[in-house]
Amino acid sequence: MVKRCLLFYEIKEIKHSVNLSNVINSEIVLHFLAKISNTLILYETKQEITQSSGSNSREEVIQSLQNIFIQVDPSLKLVKGKIREIFLSYSS
Repeated sequence: MVKRCLLFYEIKEIKHSVNLSNVINSEIVLHFLAKISNTLILYETKQEITQSSGSNSREEVIQSLQNIFIQVDPSLKLVKGKIREIFLSYSS
């Protein structure tokens, strides 16, 4: 049996009321589920990313995270998507 651990991520652009620079602020949100005894827990962490317009910083961050996770455990995989809604409907 192959063990596969999925970490879901989503990227959101952070809107500022006044921003005259070429800087774009984004937030990457990582979600993963853990089961402890009979309890299913949703973990979430966020990191802000600052990039200049025209940069592909988001893809570089995702690739860097994937490389780190592979070094920790080759079965860890980043998947673009939202798990929060699935978790909430399952736990209700």
